[in-house]
Amino acid sequence: MPAVRATHRTRFFDHKIPSLYAGRYEITTRQTVAGQPTEAALPEQRRRFEVRGARFVIEGTEVHACYPIPGGVGVYSQLLPHITLDTPGLPWNRPLAGQPAPVPWMALCVFREGELPDDPDAIGHVDRCTVDELRAGALTGRPPAITPESLFPDEHDLTCQSILVPAALFRAVAPTPTEMGLLAHIREGGPPDAQRGSDPPPDESALNAVVVANRFPSRQAGMHVAHLLSLDGHEAYLNGQAPPQEGLRVVSLWSWVFETLEDTTIGFGDLVHYLATEGGEVDSPHVPDLLLRRRYDAPASPDPGQRDVARVLDGGGTALPQRLESGERTVAFYRGPLTAEPAPALPAPERARLDSAGEALIYHQRAGVFDTSYAAAFTLGRTLALADAEFRAHLLGYRKAARSAARRLLTHPRLAGRAARDAAAVLGVNLPRRAFDQLLVDGDGIRVRRAMAGAGAAVAAGRRRPPVRHARGAARARPFAELARQRLGDPEVADVLRGAVAAELDPVVAWLDRLRRLEMVPFGHLVPDEAMLPEESLRFCYVDAGWVRAAVDGALSVGVGHTLDSELNDLATAGAAPPGSGVLIRSTLVPNWPKTVITGYRGAAPVEPVRRIVVGTDIWLLLFPGLIDALTLAEPPQGLHFGLGDLETIQLRHLTGDIGSPVEDGDFPDPPGFDRFLRPITGGVGDGVLSLAGSDGSLLPELAAAHGLSTLASCQFALQMIKAPQLQTFERP
Repeated sequence: MPAVRATHRTRFFDHKIPSLYAGRYEITTRQTVAGQPTEAALPEQRRRFEVRGARFVIEGTEVHACYPIPGGVGVYSQLLPHITLDTPGLPWNRPLAGQPAPVPWMALCVFREGELPDDPDAIGHVDRCTVDELRAGALTGRPPAITPESLFPDEHDLTCQSILVPAALFRAVAPTPTEMGLLAHIREGGPPDAQRGSDPPPDESALNAVVVANRFPSRQAGMHVAHLLSLDGHEAYLNGQAPPQEGLRVVSLWSWVFETLEDTTIGFGDLVHYLATEGGEVDSPHVPDLLLRRRYDAPASPDPGQRDVARVLDGGGTALPQRLESGERTVAFYRGPLTAEPAPALPAPERARLDSAGEALIYHQRAGVFDTSYAAAFTLGRTLALADAEFRAHLLGYRKAARSAARRLLTHPRLAGRAARDAAAVLGVNLPRRAFDQLLVDGDGIRVRRAMAGAGAAVAAGRRRPPVRHARGAARARPFAELARQRLGDPEVADVLRGAVAAELDPVVAWLDRLRRLEMVPFGHLVPDEAMLPEESLRFCYVDAGWVRAAVDGALSVGVGHTLDSELNDLATAGAAPPGSGVLIRSTLVPNWPKTVITGYRGAAPVEPVRRIVVGTDIWLLLFPGLIDALTLAEPPQGLHFGLGDLETIQLRHLTGDIGSPVEDGDFPDPPGFDRFLRPITGGVGDGVLSLAGSDGSLLPELAAAHGLSTLASCQFALQMIKAPQLQTFERP
């Protein structure tokens, strides 16, 4: 199947250094004229101005997104939480004392349950006070070293929020200045028509700042809180100075909580790979055929009866207990509307519709049993209709209106034998009234005056008008049932009747369309044998239109009183076509990755399902309008994230040429495992913190060496750490 490649572009940049940092500034201008005293005429001019920028508080409008999402619950142990800001230069809008310009003044830190003394349950508790109270040490912990001269007048009484970080915890989780520079970058989402290989200037309106945490959430279930911390005033403790014993009081610019579930080490990629192989390797003898049918051990030399049974099983059927009308108990074949192979063609029936379940029984002579598939479909459709009082009312109301319209159309002397277009013109009018109106105007009313003049004498004498006798072959000369069969079979006449009773017919057709989409069909009728859909399996199937039609016939058999009712059923069968194919997935993907992106393909063209539902807790049912050639399961993207794959590796990406495309056989590290890039745990805290740079065994040197480089810029590092959504393609057998 030809691959469809998107043209959307995303670019990464290292940072956005402002021309002027936030703060107070003064401009002094002096003008001189050579050889002339100008001090009095052109005095020195001084102008003061301010550059404002967030320092203690950021507004909610500044935050574009957080991941994991606030309040989210999931398996996040292989992801690095991050926050995306709408103001691209915000992390660099003020300098961090003693650090180069690319080092931001903020860092994203992740804390687990039991680590923050004032928030032991990691539910996001923060302390609030004014900036002056913070500087004065009104709260526990060493406050940031911020001079009053650096504050704007309206910042003294500004309310900010802060947390107390114990000294040992700060040393364990706080990134170094070099790491802070690596963990912040600028992202640009390009337009859909972006051209690969072009290098236009950044689109300012499409830029976002991204700050990534340096710590993985716990592999055990538990609550976590992420704080975007301001390190303004705490620079000394980033340069190696030990934090004070009382801990640090740090401003929290933004925070959110999330809950991670226990990591079973089985991820999305593992599950979809197992669906494709069911425990075997690709192209091995154990690869399933992915068709909805029961597996069995075929005899080496089957007899004719066994071959019949094999054909039923190969098509998606099974054997179920049956009780005959005589009371005898036996077994019968049954196959639902979902088949492993296209349904076999049936002999042409004498009638287009089934009137009873017995008509749909198929006898397998050599096997000596019935196939009850279509009979069961008819009975199910009839049962569903009988159980739905609203549908029954609509169906009987439609029949009543249709019978009236049909009799007027087929038996009235003015309409019998006319073309359908003529009948449509007069079907909706009051024919007796129209005839009387015509009588009044014919011959200036002479006919009606004559009729009225003789009416009294005729009544007094007891004379009665003889019935009108129509010519041989006219409408009333034939039985009505015969006339109905002949005339209702005319597509034009059928269209006229549908239009006349549209208000009554539409809810009936809508209900039958739901039945055609198998919405009301119990799952046991779709998959009659659990072995056809074992745990952790994916199965392709066809939809048998004959089975669906039998179910529709069963629903329409309710309330049929005479031949005309049966003939009028045809008008209700002109609904939507049933689906053409389907896919069933039984897996823990269903509850754990409910937003999995599932796409069907016909050739290279995507096909949207007409129905996608969850059955129970672990089964997806997808029905497509036609036959699909392939299906893809893609991990829910949720935007770009950073972290590891299921095997604790990252996919290396090209830094030159086709930038961002995966490097072939580029899993890093080899052998897998990121534990060697984690900081050692000291004092019982700091589990899961990445060691990015500055010591032996750090990630950055080895990651750069994998590309033949000595180091990586922040945008290059971000590109390597992208955790791309995983995708698995299944081709229909």
